[in-house]
Amino acid sequence: MDDKKELAVMDEEDAPVPVTRGTGRHDQGELVVGLDIGTTKICCVVGEIFEDHVDILGVGTVPSKGLKKGVVVNIESTVNSIRQAVSLAEEAAGCDLRSVYVYVGIAGNHIKGFNSPGIVAINNREIKQADIDEVVAAARTVKISENQRIIHVMPQEYMVDDHTGIQNPIGMTGVRLVTNVHIVTADIGAVHNLVTCCNKAGLEVAELVLESIASANAVLSKDEMDLGVALIDIGGGTTDLAVFCDGTIRHTCEIGLGGHNLTNDLSVGLRTPLQDAERLKEDYGGAIASVVKPNLVVDVPTVGDREPRKVTQKVLVDILEARVIEILEILDRELIASGQKNKINGGVVLTGGTALLANIVELAEQVFDLPVRIGYPIGLSGKTEELYNPRCTTAAGLVLFGRNKQQEMARQEPGVFAKMRDWFKKIM
Repeated sequence: MDDKKELAVMDEEDAPVPVTRGTGRHDQGELVVGLDIGTTKICCVVGEIFEDHVDILGVGTVPSKGLKKGVVVNIESTVNSIRQAVSLAEEAAGCDLRSVYVYVGIAGNHIKGFNSPGIVAINNREIKQADIDEVVAAARTVKISENQRIIHVMPQEYMVDDHTGIQNPIGMTGVRLVTNVHIVTADIGAVHNLVTCCNKAGLEVAELVLESIASANAVLSKDEMDLGVALIDIGGGTTDLAVFCDGTIRHTCEIGLGGHNLTNDLSVGLRTPLQDAERLKEDYGGAIASVVKPNLVVDVPTVGDREPRKVTQKVLVDILEARVIEILEILDRELIASGQKNKINGGVVLTGGTALLANIVELAEQVFDLPVRIGYPIGLSGKTEELYNPRCTTAAGLVLFGRNKQQEMARQEPGVFAKMRDWFKKIM
């Protein structure tokens, strides 16, 4: 595969200069920004990273304008929304976010995930880092569509001869080294537009991160990832699925349905404007109609000068339940088809704004026949009040992903990273 089709991380010497606050303290950390550019909202989170923890300094959240199903459809509107979110985060954090590492979430049904094997000969010598790089490179040399670009290559495990399930083979001796990796690709046009919007808003993109991968950093425990868990992030325009087992990623999938579909169903079914449908969903919505009191009546605004109509809450929830069942059943079929469902011993974790819908956990347990819980961001300190919400999982996870990436970069020798900004320039 051509190098131009691969998304690499940036070279250390070409990376933006980390900005720290000039407080005169000796324990200052680098700043990392997580930017969740969603269909319904844009959330910018500023984190100060230390070796053992992350302090949240500021959060900025604004309605998103310019995206549809996770893909930019209006650059000017998206840029304006990003600027507003960044400005709020800068004001809260008391810092300038130009030249700061910014990790940007990407989603949409244009994203594809698949597994790929790689093998290299070792010839009975000690395995070194160069061998790992070579076998991963062999695994990523696969044919992909001309309009797709690789954004993630994540090793799942290594095998040395007949020994399987190895996480780090350095120092071992064998005849051959084998790996399986999970590769994620995205549409080059969608990537180009997303990066363009960030650049026009004055931001330097360090890396694009699949939103479900980012969310996993914020809500999943190590025990869950070892035992086997499915993370379902139901966003506004898309729903992301990521399956982890034995501590590593096993499967990813994106579907073009999300919370906005629920809102649109209410708007059409109840003949009410979208903004009123969203309010009704938040105030009276649910995922199981049979538990709703049948005599509870809701005022539904209408268009024009007509008086609000009276509708029972059960009618409202009936509409939502049908769509939620559809989304969950699609995901269940995906889990079965991927061969991963029987490995999910740790259950299912729901996150994203739609995870707040009443009784969705009970409905999901019926559909998946597995234990289900709601995922809230964990592992953060500082100004976390605004982040303790399933709606903010991706943004929080992007900061934690950035922390992990920065620590990984610090452990590497200079020059090991390819130039990401050069890659971005090629697609502009």
